[in-house]
Amino acid sequence: MELVLFVAFMLVLALASATGLTKDSHDSADWKPSRDGFREPQTY
Repeated sequence: MELVLFVAFMLVLALASATGLTKDSHDSADWKPSRDGFREPQTY
């Protein structure tokens, strides 16, 4: 029974991800600025 619940939970997560309902929990305070995968220089 636990396996069925686990598989159902994973399917729900997969469907939510495929439809765009999931979001990244990080905000701009967590990430350093980047452009095309390269870090931006710090400007103070």
